Amino acid sequence: MANTKSAIKRAKTARKRQLRNASYKSAMKTAIKKFEAALAAGDRENLEATYRKAIRLIDKVATKGVIHPNTRDRKKSKLARKLNQALA
Repeated sequence: MANTKSAIKRAKTARKRQLRNASYKSAMKTAIKKFEAALAAGDRENLEATYRKAIRLIDKVATKGVIHPNTRDRKKSKLARKLNQALA
């Protein structure tokens, strides 16, 4: 356990950030799952809307530093490929 005041504060701050980061990651994963569900259902109107939302959340999470930029690019590329295949 932390002994000094500053170490106690850092532990508290780290815990807050950990919870916030988990929330961002969870929201991102949920958006991706909604896109994949729309893809499986073959719902064209909903497909593009969920795709845009998922991309926006992925960018936001990467901007916050929760995921690495390369991870962001890989996830976006994967979703774009799936979207293009569905629309083709």
